[in-house]
Amino acid sequence: MRYFPLPALVAILLCLGLNTATKAAEPPSFFNGFEVENGLIATNEIDHGGPGRDGIPALDKPLFYEGGERGKHIKPGDQILGVSYNGIAKAYPISILDYHEIVNDTFGDTPLTVTFCPLCGTGMVFYAEVDNQLLNFGVSGLIYNSDMLLYDRNTQSLWSQIMKKAVTGPLKGSELTQVPAQYTSWKHWLQQHPETLLLSSDTGHTRNYDASPYYDYRRLPFVSFATLNQDTRMPAKTWVVGITLGDDAIALPFTELDKLDKPLAISLGGSPLELQWDKEGAVARVFDSSGTEIPSTAVYWFAWIAFHPASQLYQPTD
Repeated sequence: MRYFPLPALVAILLCLGLNTATKAAEPPSFFNGFEVENGLIATNEIDHGGPGRDGIPALDKPLFYEGGERGKHIKPGDQILGVSYNGIAKAYPISILDYHEIVNDTFGDTPLTVTFCPLCGTGMVFYAEVDNQLLNFGVSGLIYNSDMLLYDRNTQSLWSQIMKKAVTGPLKGSELTQVPAQYTSWKHWLQQHPETLLLSSDTGHTRNYDASPYYDYRRLPFVSFATLNQDTRMPAKTWVVGITLGDDAIALPFTELDKLDKPLAISLGGSPLELQWDKEGAVARVFDSSGTEIPSTAVYWFAWIAFHPASQLYQPTD
């Protein structure tokens, strides 16, 4: 696996955050002012991404387009992270998430935190309430295993997105509950949810949402930060669907799922699951035996195996 030189990535992230930093943003420091000792991860495993705390500004009061206004601001093939909850559907363009990474939002009376790590390709949505405490999240500017570390502004605890767990601070060990979401095209999401809302580019921040700072990163094979575990069975940036149940995990490559002509029955942790793959939308939905949807995550292979070194890898025998 080849790693991208750190100074170049820092330059990218500086462009993202520091050139138009918000008032809340802090200058970069070694750990951006966070207490990282006695955490679940070693301090020497934490990388600095470039900006200071909140240098990449989370969105706390998102606005949305609806109806005919939506089509003026997005193309059919543009990628979005789609969430449907409490009878409300919302689409978050990746072009906006690239610059903000976190949206603190509400679906009816349920607060949800929408997160996206451009380095891992991971769009993951969580309940914002943890251990009966409503949390508000920001971007720490720190990296673990090439994945974003978010932080809650309530206690200053750091949280690993893919681990779904607080790794430092007063809430260390607390877990996030993931909500199903789809990383897919606007066209595909709109077909499923014609009344969906679309996150507005009127974010209150000056960004060129038409130009992705991760264009080269996505098309080239390099990985930006070292990870604790590597697996060369597939190229690092192979897209997979990652699923966890308890301590068990499985990765299913998009290329293998594209061969399916019917739902796929799999077993994870002794529990039967059914995966429904939509090749056109490049999106999976996973259901347990009761028909309840189980969260799954579209993710680069290198990132999935970094956090789940014992993960199964789906390889059909036929």
